[in-house]
Amino acid sequence: MKVLIVYDSVSPSKVTRMVAENIAEGLKEKGVEVDSVFVADADKAAVKNYDCLFVGAPTMAFRATGAIMQFLNDLPAAELSGKPAAAFDTQVKSRFSGNAAKGIDGKLRSLGFKMVAAPLTAFVDGKMKTNEWSLREGESEKTKQWALELAQALAKYNLSRHAEDAKRKRRHSREQQALKAQTSRGAL
Repeated sequence: MKVLIVYDSVSPSKVTRMVAENIAEGLKEKGVEVDSVFVADADKAAVKNYDCLFVGAPTMAFRATGAIMQFLNDLPAAELSGKPAAAFDTQVKSRFSGNAAKGIDGKLRSLGFKMVAAPLTAFVDGKMKTNEWSLREGESEKTKQWALELAQALAKYNLSRHAEDAKRKRRHSREQQALKAQTSRGAL
């Protein structure tokens, strides 16, 4: 399975990029092929060449960054419908912070993606005045655990997809055999 991670990261500390890298690392440990790309460098047309899409951003003004939402808005939904996806964000732990991951998750669903995991929120600590942020204690481990859960979910998705393909092939084979039988009876 080939996964594309697209993320935005706006602080000088690049905390959301670190989360994306942690996710990529965890998936690679489980044998998943992964490309992790900053949103400004992401090729929307190339998304169709991947089996799965994970999208993340920092929570800014209660929502995902404009760059991530624009990326999602520009995706060709018809070509991507049914593909597995997941969302993640970074945010300050506060009841007033909002949640970018929920908005990303909702947009991915509206595009027809099949969500394979609940959104991940990685909490940060820092100073607003200096714009210096870091992951809170334990959040890096939480992110890596989420990546392992994603790998398991993708493995199950792959198995079910292969089972559906096999079922479709068997059905097609039966239909072909029935058609042959009808044709040969009509020819006699």
